[in-house]
This record gives sequence, C-alpha cells and structure tokens, in this order.
Amino acid sequence: MTKKIARTQQITVKVDEQHPEPLQIIAKSIIDLSDAYKRIEDGPLKRNTIVVLLKDATGLPARDINKILDAVLKLKQYYLKEL
Repeated sequence: MTKKIARTQQITVKVDEQHPEPLQIIAKSIIDLSDAYKRIEDGPLKRNTIVVLLKDATGLPARDINKILDAVLKLKQYYLKEL
C-alpha cells in the first residue's frame, strides 16, 4: 500500500506593471464571483441542469464541471482571510 503525499501549490496573481490592480479589487472580485454562483445555485435551476448545459457548451466531462462549481463556492474561504 502506498501513501499519497499532499502537494501544495503557491498561487500568485500577476498584474500589469503599468496599471497595477489593487488587492482590494481582486478580493472584491473573488467575493462577487463566489456570491454570484451562490445566487445561481439558490435559484430555480437545479445543479444537474447547470452541469448539463455547461457540458453541452464546453464538451467537458460532468465530473470536471462539478469540481469547478464546487470550487467557485469555496473561493472566498480558500483565498481570503477574515479580518
């Protein structure tokens, strides 16, 4: 039996050096994206319907789409600290 080793990956945001984007705007965008998808999920469309529509539009497997949708809901907790 082999053990899986967890790997961590450092995420960085590359901004245009000529026109730097303040971190507050990036943080607000993460919050807005996460909140927008939460409102979609709370709406009348079932998650399965959203997955089927995205699968048809992209050709991606439903498994990958579900992973992405799960991650969108957790963006705030993954990348932002509570102050």
